[in-house]
Amino acid sequence: MALRPKLKDVPTIRGALKFYRVFAYVTGTLLLLLVLEMILKYTPIHREIELGGSNGFLALVPDGAARAVNLSTGILIAHGWLYVVYLFADFRLWSYMRWPFSRFIQIALGGVVPFLSFIVEHFITIRTNRELAELEQSASATIPSEVPHH
Repeated sequence: MALRPKLKDVPTIRGALKFYRVFAYVTGTLLLLLVLEMILKYTPIHREIELGGSNGFLALVPDGAARAVNLSTGILIAHGWLYVVYLFADFRLWSYMRWPFSRFIQIALGGVVPFLSFIVEHFITIRTNRELAELEQSASATIPSEVPHH
């Protein structure tokens, strides 16, 4: 028999789902920026993104020539650290929902494949809300209604 989430955890699960959804979008967006940065740097374009340098607020400069804030490196570092937060959000939701380990891995892959975090987030949100509604419905069906005493 598959494990089900605990009824007492439903409010916590809703918060965990919201936290997961935010970081799914943050991680997905940073991953797309990282892909753009990799295309700029490792194709014949050979450019990095510089922020606040002598070339203007935001500029493409030759690879290795950034003298101000190297936004390319910043995107790389931000995605790496925020992916860790995404994994924490994944773990938290997964553990409260008591899903099989394979689902944890599926959600985790959302943060490393471009566009996948948006798709996974959509389906995980639907699944979580459906499972919570079923849990609440089955709990309300098993609670006897109060009969007034005369």
